[in-house]
Amino acid sequence: MEFLQQLVFALVLGSSYALIAIGLTMVYGILKILHVAHAGIYTLGAYVGLLVVTHLTYNFWVALIAGMVASGLAGVLIYRGVYYYILRRSRIVPLIVSIGIFAAMNEFYRLVFGPYQHAFPAKLKFPLVITPYFVITPKQLLIIFLTAVFLLALYFVFNRTKVGLAWQACSQDLAMAGAVGVPVDRAVALNFLLGSALAGAAGILMAFYRNEVYPTMGNVVAYKAFVVVVLGGFGSIRGSVVAGLLLALVETFLGSLEWFEFPRDAIAFLLLIFVLMFRPKGLFGRL
Repeated sequence: MEFLQQLVFALVLGSSYALIAIGLTMVYGILKILHVAHAGIYTLGAYVGLLVVTHLTYNFWVALIAGMVASGLAGVLIYRGVYYYILRRSRIVPLIVSIGIFAAMNEFYRLVFGPYQHAFPAKLKFPLVITPYFVITPKQLLIIFLTAVFLLALYFVFNRTKVGLAWQACSQDLAMAGAVGVPVDRAVALNFLLGSALAGAAGILMAFYRNEVYPTMGNVVAYKAFVVVVLGGFGSIRGSVVAGLLLALVETFLGSLEWFEFPRDAIAFLLLIFVLMFRPKGLFGRL
């Protein structure tokens, strides 16, 4: 029973890792840059959801939609306002700029909302699953359910729409895709829109699950998302999902061992070291 219950915890945690890492993978797959500010978008979604539930309505679904829309638009703004003008520079330039944006976003949240934690008092009716072997709370079931819905929707967009085909073409060769008539700028903007919306959804889901929102909640997420992207393979969305679940499993089961005294959040670094040593291309990707 304890094993299955731990598996439930890992599935919930892995779902959040997968959602935040997918957007990072989507951006890297096309632009080949590490979008560190993506973690700031994660926090933005949580704060927009917080504003909705504290000033407008306690309805979780309204907060989720508002947070995803705001996060998606913020992602497009970062692309059009910053990355668009530095894409032809060395890869280190967008990386440094992205780190700067992330730091500025954290400071903005601290100045506007204060340095303290805020409760996330959203209300939602969702079933409770009780079996002889494990229990899934309504919040846990919500995260698992929405992650599955988002992944199915993303699969449909990638494989059944013109936008998805444009993304695949751009990921192969951005210049060639533009030469054959693919609207590259619009495709990249939509890529940021969807990836950032998923990050915002992850932020709201974890804020609701843990009942807390604070300015630096994206700090740990930033490096864990990077670990997931490296583990899954740069540019591989399937790899990001698998790697997110794998990291969550390792953290959950190693962290539950009494003799394992290593900090739980540092397990990701250990996993990253092993991946870089033995399989630097990740599970499914290519550099």
